[in-house]
Amino acid sequence: MTEHQLPTYDDVAAAAARIQGHAHNTPVLTSRTIDAQLGAKLFFKAENFQRMGAFKFRGGFNALSKFTPEQKKRGVLAFSSGNHAQAIALSAQILGMPATILMPQDAPAAKLAATRGYGAEVITFDRFTQDREALSRQLAEERGATLIPPYDHADVISGQGTAAKELLEETGELDYLFVCLGGGGLLSGSALAARALSPQCKIYGVEPEAGNDGQQSLAEGRIVHIETPRTIADGAQTQHLGQLTFGIIRRDVTGIVTASDAQLVQAMRFYAERMKMVVEPTGCLSLAGAQHGGLDIRGARVGVIVSGGNVDMARFAQLLGG
Repeated sequence: MTEHQLPTYDDVAAAAARIQGHAHNTPVLTSRTIDAQLGAKLFFKAENFQRMGAFKFRGGFNALSKFTPEQKKRGVLAFSSGNHAQAIALSAQILGMPATILMPQDAPAAKLAATRGYGAEVITFDRFTQDREALSRQLAEERGATLIPPYDHADVISGQGTAAKELLEETGELDYLFVCLGGGGLLSGSALAARALSPQCKIYGVEPEAGNDGQQSLAEGRIVHIETPRTIADGAQTQHLGQLTFGIIRRDVTGIVTASDAQLVQAMRFYAERMKMVVEPTGCLSLAGAQHGGLDIRGARVGVIVSGGNVDMARFAQLLGG
């Protein structure tokens, strides 16, 4: 992967113009309680208030809006545990094209229902025994559809970077930025924005303790593949980073820290009790990283990207009631 093949901040800026009027410019929230606890000033970019409940709409809409008339006619195919699925389904509905989504059979019921509700055809698979990428390539070929992967795609990455762009345009330069990490679309896009708008900012990805392939990849200088991690952070149950996302992460990201499931539940409870927000476990990674990542952020201005809020209410109650 050569550097000139990677998307740039100019691509993020172009994506911002493309999605304007379609994606929400989500609020940036603060909490005196967490500021006092951590001795820092935190700014939360609340992508749980984004359309379809997560940042994924940004990248999905940006990618689909660039389709040719022929691509639109043949439709889009995507694979996802839930949020990318909903993003592609809603974007396809808005842009008037058919969508087929490959989703794990154990995906949250709310995410399955929402994806179907946006008009997409959903095909399920077993995430622990079947290769979603191979299945998707086969289906796309059979149907003549354009495959848009959840993270390793230049237009997806550029769209996701608009969240950090909006955050930094509102807050000004930051000392730290914590970003949830699964396949790396949000982290790599955020890094493009942060390097352009806040060059001295230390950028950290946060992934589940049970699935630290990104941390291993950064340490070894190559993409490390792992078994599907068993974690409540279903949006980060990825097995590896992408070629594009790893290229940007290796160049621009300061480091990667991890969070345990127990720490994610603690963050979920904080968001619910103190900030009155429903945040899904994956969306809690960034705050958990700021709290437990072992970094001295005292006195710092800290950005926290809350990636999404799509969680079944029964599951949400079960996790917080435990």
